[in-house]
Formats: sequence, C-alpha cells, structure tokens
Amino acid sequence: MNKNIARGATLAAAMAGAMTVSMVPAMAQETIKVGVLHSLSGTMAISETTLKDTMLFLIEEQNKKGGLLGKQLEAVVVDPASDWPLFAEKARELIEVNGVAAVFGCWTSSSRKSVLPVFEELNSILFYPV
Repeated sequence: MNKNIARGATLAAAMAGAMTVSMVPAMAQETIKVGVLHSLSGTMAISETTLKDTMLFLIEEQNKKGGLLGKQLEAVVVDPASDWPLFAEKARELIEVNGVAAVFGCWTSSSRKSVLPVFEELNSILFYPV
C-alpha cells in the first residue's frame, strides 16, 4: 500500500495525522480545507453520493466538537463524474487550486489508480473507504 493512501481511519484521527505531515499552507488559513472526491454523476453516483453525504456529515460533526487544531473544517466537493481520468484532474485541482490538506474519496480501485501519480507527485494524502 502506498504511504500516501490510507483507509479505515476516523475523520479526526485521519486529519490530525495528515496535518502533522506537511500542511503548513493549510495551517495559515482560517479553516482547514478537506477535499471530497466522489462521483456525484455518472454510473457510480448511486453509490458514491452516499459517501459524499457521509463525509459532509462527519465534517459537520467534527466542527460541532470544535473542529480540528482549533480550526473549522471546510469541505471542498468536486464531481469526477464516474470518469476515471477525470478523477486525476479533480484531485490535482483540489490540491493545487483549492489547497486542501487531505482528500477523502476514490471508492473504486480504478479511481485510486488514476489519482495515485497525482498524490505521489504533489506529496499529498488520500483517505479512501472500503
């Protein structure tokens, strides 16, 4: 398993671990941005929309508890539209343009294979379900 991809962690533990790695730019912000990379359209939307909703719920619950490291979490949701190459483009956008501290998403192995080079190149972190 690649060091940049993790699974099965709670949101707070996952984000706390992610924040200690290399998230200095995210720390300077008022909020900690969290990428959500699940298909909201296309063939996988029926499964992945629920995963997106779950992440938004977890982020909301963590914010009710005071957030993380004294900051509120801010979800940045993108739709890769069940298109495996688009997952890589959207991952790059989340990291480079939106400045997310970590990304939660990529339910299928095809989507993870698509984004792996992006996360390795940009030294970023992906947490995925299943």
